[in-house]
This record gives sequence, C-alpha cells and structure tokens, in this order.
Amino acid sequence: MEFVLVSSGKRQNARGFIVVAVLWILAALSALVLIYLSYVTNTAYVVTGTADRVQAEALESAGVELAVYQLTSINEATRPTSGTFNAKVGAGKVTVTFRSEAARIDLNAAPKGLLTGFIAGSGAAPSDAAGYADHILAWRAPTQLGDDDPENSFYRNSGAAYLPRHAPFPAAEELWSVKGIPPEIIERMLPFVTVFSNLASVNIFDAAPQVVAALPGMTPEKLQDVLAQRADPTQDRQSLLGIAGGEAATLAGSKAYRITVDVEARNGRRSTAEAVILLLESGTEPYRVLSWRNASDGSAVPQRAFPG
Repeated sequence: MEFVLVSSGKRQNARGFIVVAVLWILAALSALVLIYLSYVTNTAYVVTGTADRVQAEALESAGVELAVYQLTSINEATRPTSGTFNAKVGAGKVTVTFRSEAARIDLNAAPKGLLTGFIAGSGAAPSDAAGYADHILAWRAPTQLGDDDPENSFYRNSGAAYLPRHAPFPAAEELWSVKGIPPEIIERMLPFVTVFSNLASVNIFDAAPQVVAALPGMTPEKLQDVLAQRADPTQDRQSLLGIAGGEAATLAGSKAYRITVDVEARNGRRSTAEAVILLLESGTEPYRVLSWRNASDGSAVPQRAFPG
C-alpha cells in the first residue's frame, strides 16, 4: 500500500483557494442581490408614477364629463356660457372651470375691424394693425388667382418656403405661419383667439378685457362701463350690448366650450388639463373633443375647426 503525503503548505494553499472562491461567490451573490433590489425599487417607482398618472387622467376626464353633464342637462336657451364648480371624485378632488369659446376671437370668422382693433391692442402701431389683419384674412380666404394672388407674391418675396393656406385655420397656433406679423404680436394674441367658436362676434360678458377693448368703436370709458356692469350681478346683461353696440358684440355662447380641470389626487399630487369640446345636438355621444392639453407637459392635440 502506498501513501501519498501532502505537505501542510499544500493543504494551506488548497484552503486558501477555497476561501477565495467562496468569497468571489459571495461577492457575486451580493451584486446580484443589489441589482435585484435596484430593479425592484425602480419598478416600484415606475408603477407608482404610472398609477398616479392614470389616476390623474381619470380625474381629468371625469371633470370634463361632469361639465358636459351640467351643460347638457340645462335647456339650451338658458345654458350658461361660463361657470365653475368643485367636485369630489372617489378619493380625488377636481375644480372645473368652463367658458364658451365665444369669449375668444375666432380667426376664421372675425371681421377685419375686430381683428384690427385686437391687433392694435396687442401692441401693434395703429398704422400697421390693419395691414396685419389683412394678412390673416388673406391666409384664410380662398383664391383663384394662383401666381397672380398678391399674398402669394408677398410670401415668395419674403423667402417663405410655403404659400398662404387660403383655407380656414385648423388651429390657432397656425397664426405663427402667417407672414408679416411680428412674433411678439402673435405671442400676445394667442391666449385670446380660437378657431372653434364659429362666430364673427364675441361674448362681452365672458371675454377678457383685452378682447372687449378690441370691439369697433370701443373707448376706454365704454370699456370701464362694460367691466363694471358685468361685475355687478344685479345688472341686466342686455344693458352691456347697449354700451358696447355694434355687430361684433353678443351675449350668445358657442357650442364649443373650453374646460379647465384642476386635479388633486389622494396623495396630494396636482395636475391640470385643458380641453375644448363641442356639444353635439344629435348622435350617441353628447360631445366631441376638439383639443386637449396637459399643463404638465404642454402637449396638445388640436383638431380642425368644425364646420358651421
């Protein structure tokens, strides 16, 4: 029988190798655990964020539905053109403000006088305002002149890579494409214009002071009278028309409404959405969404202006 003797040095080397291997395995397992924990944590954050977003979107949609219900449950003759209300939806809260698009100047329907006054009120020199209004009118007006159209020639001479649409504005933001109007003027106009009211007039009860001031024949004194009377709930609204005068002023609303929904979720997270909806007179659906904008990301989905 033959015995093989292993020296103590070799045994120690073997033990050392085993210890090192075990340590490497433990380190690898620790790294895997850390990776797994990081994955679980990130997944939890993503799931939580997604759940919050879904909840906010549901509350925003609920706010729009509640506004539509309030508007359609009232006789059209007495339907309010503006209003606000609060509601609790599940564990969340919504604050809803609605206003007829008649409070804004319609780029596709407003007459030259109204556009000129509004552009001048937006900072343009009175001598230039009428010319800027002409560019808007030419953009939306059809033409059969082709190369002989003066506005087409203006765009070519300005170096533009496109010609006027010669059709209605599909979205208010297309105003940026109209040549000849200073950008700072367009920037001041956009919060007060629309393509959804389908009206040549503006509702002087709901319109912003900047819009009321644009009415033909409006003076600073008349403007102050209108603003003071419409702030008094005891005053007859019809008296506002007597002060403003002209065909560009109305108390009528539009079938299109701009609805702003401020949401507070159960966890305190807040969000805001703005929708423009069109009330429908027939069909299975009571309304159609024309535009939707989330204030958190500034996204918007404008739709083509509805036919009259």
